[in-house]
Amino acid sequence: LQILGNVSEFQRVVNVLQEGVDFDIDVNASVFETNIRVVGGLLSAHLLSKKAGVEVEVGWPCSGPLLRMAEEAARKLLPAFQTPTGMPYGTVNLLHGVNPGETPVTCTAGIGTFIVEFATLSHLTGDPVFEDVARKALKALWKNRSDIGLVGNHIDVITAKWVAQDAGIGAGVDSYFEYLVKGAILLQDKELMSMFLEYNKAIKNYTKFDDWYLWVQMYKGTVSMPVFQSLEAYWPGLQSLIGDVDNAMRTFLNYYTVWKQFGGLPEFYNIPQGYTVDKREGYPLRPELIESATYLYRATRDPTLLELGRDAVESIEKISKVDCGFATVKDLRDHRLDNRMESFFLAETVKYLYLLFDPDNFIHNDGSVFDVVITPYGECVLNAGGYVFNTEAHPIDPAALHCCRKRKEEQWEVEDLMREFYSLKKNKKFTLKRVSDHGERESAKDPEDASSEKGGEKRNSKKSSHSLLSCPSQSFNSRLAVLGQVFLDNT
Repeated sequence: LQILGNVSEFQRVVNVLQEGVDFDIDVNASVFETNIRVVGGLLSAHLLSKKAGVEVEVGWPCSGPLLRMAEEAARKLLPAFQTPTGMPYGTVNLLHGVNPGETPVTCTAGIGTFIVEFATLSHLTGDPVFEDVARKALKALWKNRSDIGLVGNHIDVITAKWVAQDAGIGAGVDSYFEYLVKGAILLQDKELMSMFLEYNKAIKNYTKFDDWYLWVQMYKGTVSMPVFQSLEAYWPGLQSLIGDVDNAMRTFLNYYTVWKQFGGLPEFYNIPQGYTVDKREGYPLRPELIESATYLYRATRDPTLLELGRDAVESIEKISKVDCGFATVKDLRDHRLDNRMESFFLAETVKYLYLLFDPDNFIHNDGSVFDVVITPYGECVLNAGGYVFNTEAHPIDPAALHCCRKRKEEQWEVEDLMREFYSLKKNKKFTLKRVSDHGERESAKDPEDASSEKGGEKRNSKKSSHSLLSCPSQSFNSRLAVLGQVFLDNT
């Protein structure tokens, strides 16, 4: 976000990307990671470029070099979705498509984490293929949930058979749930929200124990692993987005006690023993707990959340800072360091800390101010707030999704007549409602319609009110697949 204050640097990065990026390369790439980092990063930068002071081309935000790069990168991922189920392979070759020997086993998050970026891309470019494949993948997971309403960790995208049947809210599953909620908010989509709420009931029924969430067998609900993973710390933030703030705070405080015990969150934490899990004692400066603190602080203004932010800053500075950056903590028991710094530390951890302590940041806009830009399709409202962060913390402006709709010529003529009629009655205010072109998708409605009053680019507007879309135990010998690895009891 600080790059917004350095226009020349932002422009230089854009120029370098334009000149040097070529996606036609013989490289096997993670479909999931390429989407959340490359496609999501380019879309976010594209939508923030005008605010950063970069001179944008005519037709922005419906066109632009970063948008074209995002589209090119996303098209390289489309072959992965060409499966009988619509669920994508985990890896694709950027030049040749899916390799003949590619494994059909993909983690749940690797299937269900596309709707935010792909729907944004479809709305900005007018090509529905991206949103369509993302929706098909989401619905395939929903269709293959267990009879008790849970999904496993890894699935075969050809046969739809579950390979790893551990169900939880952590690694390998996490961002699937996140994108059901964020996709519902971004698109005002009741179907996606209803999916999540059904999952939420099953998660509470089978995995929740005293404000902790365990791993269970997806068909039986029996506990397979009584651990807390650091990746699960996003959950309180997600709960806050659906208005479940009380439960979110209770779970957050559990996780915060672990942080205070070690000065960070270990990758795995044995809940009954109250200590780290062997060979999972590391802390790679993950953002999830700080992410939840940022969301919850916006909802509650509870000073406890600022205390976590302070503790995080002090802890990271004290145990992780080195001459050339901030190193992964290899073992939280003695704070030994590893010779690496993960990219999500800068993309997410630092960003969420920054936003937690910057209440006046434009990201927190409540809709009282906004910008109006002229597109080939008429006036467009931007920067009114309500930003949706993708799972790599790249903010997407939801208002931008309503800027690039191709409308029938007859509709333009009607609106011109209405403008002419109402211009004669200067003492009366009015709003032109735009007709949606989503066809059968009645749930995807404009969150805000642009006022047709003439004026400067900055405008004030009253905040509109919209509803927020709104176990018996078994021995620990079950397999748990996490980010492509299968852990056994002797791991």
